[in-house]
Amino acid sequence: MRITLWLITFLLLFTLTVSPVQTQAATDGHFEALKRFSQVLDMVESYYVKPISRKELIDNSIKGMIEQLDPHSSYLTPEDYKGMQEDTAGKFSGIGIEISLDQGRIIVVTPIEDTPADKAGLLAGDIILEIEGESTQDMTLLDAVKRIRGDKGTIVHLLILHKDSNHPEDVAIVRGTIPIISVKTQSLEDGYLYLRLTGFKESTTKNMRQEIVEYQKKHTLKGIVLDLRNNPGGLLGQAVSVADTFIDEGTIVYIQGKDAKNRKDFFAARNSDDVRVPLVTIINAGSASASEIVAGALQDHKRGLIVGERSFGKGSVQTIIPMADGTGIKLTTALYYTPAGRSIQARGIDPDLRIPFIAPVKDDEKAMRDRLTIREKDLNRHLENGNKTKPHSDKDAEQAHDRLARDNQLRMALELVKSLPKFKALK
Repeated sequence: MRITLWLITFLLLFTLTVSPVQTQAATDGHFEALKRFSQVLDMVESYYVKPISRKELIDNSIKGMIEQLDPHSSYLTPEDYKGMQEDTAGKFSGIGIEISLDQGRIIVVTPIEDTPADKAGLLAGDIILEIEGESTQDMTLLDAVKRIRGDKGTIVHLLILHKDSNHPEDVAIVRGTIPIISVKTQSLEDGYLYLRLTGFKESTTKNMRQEIVEYQKKHTLKGIVLDLRNNPGGLLGQAVSVADTFIDEGTIVYIQGKDAKNRKDFFAARNSDDVRVPLVTIINAGSASASEIVAGALQDHKRGLIVGERSFGKGSVQTIIPMADGTGIKLTTALYYTPAGRSIQARGIDPDLRIPFIAPVKDDEKAMRDRLTIREKDLNRHLENGNKTKPHSDKDAEQAHDRLARDNQLRMALELVKSLPKFKALK
């Protein structure tokens, strides 16, 4: 069996650059591994039933090598590389879903809020069994993403097994252009701001701080409920700067790779626009990666309370390495650690107060409950409040009321943030 010239050249170069003590053992080990690879390459090229180019074989070998490492490492074609850049910029075409690979199954990490996937009822923890009638068993993560994405207005058919169901469900979803609005706000009560982050994109921190400033123009800020539920993460730098908005000093997160000397710490810096009011943060099983960095930092610094359910547990760092031919490698190079040294990986963040989400009652049940609930304002000739100033418009109040009525975790978070003692002023 022939050995390719480039393997021989590699071995010669390797022999010349290592120390005499290591040369024999290292060369033998590398030679045997490369020899076996070359033999398999030659056999497939010679005997496989269909014609296949050596370039294709090499590409597939690289792809298989990297994707066998862990669920988040992958080989990026030029198209994949471009798509990843579009994701971080905050706009792409598809159904709006974050997925992961778990024991050969494609699972939903979280549907992105107000996207076709969210409106179709997909939930964190759902398993995608088929995409357009093709089984996802042994399908790579990138292949699944390619099949789910598509042009705006086209339909993708998914076979979904919901987390608490024994029967798969066919779901047809119309793809759309997904503009990710990563910051959403709502005044829950006068002075109490609901701040929802749906992802960590290039402009998330900037937009978040702008929203807080705008709110303070009309209200005296008394407390914030920070909602990180179903937030799949995003850019590390944005996670650090979001946490830095609420933390005055100290470590926010550190990353540690194979070599202990390569530890890198990210610190909070004292800024004039730091937010000093009481804070309650909500997380759930769909809170992953950058969301867990923020929640972990806030928890270790005792910056308010973390409530809800345990987070997803995606605590690994992926580095994008561009290649000369336009492809790229997405490689897991380190793990995230909270300021107290806790690894997030496969563990997640446990809330300080565990509050399971309770689905809203059905419309008919709600109507019955409302008919049986009577308050002073429902009585004939009741006296008005007498307070002529309204903290916010009737429309805002109605929206806040509806949001709180549907969300028991948010209701509890609001009560908690109103009850928290004032935190010490930042120095």
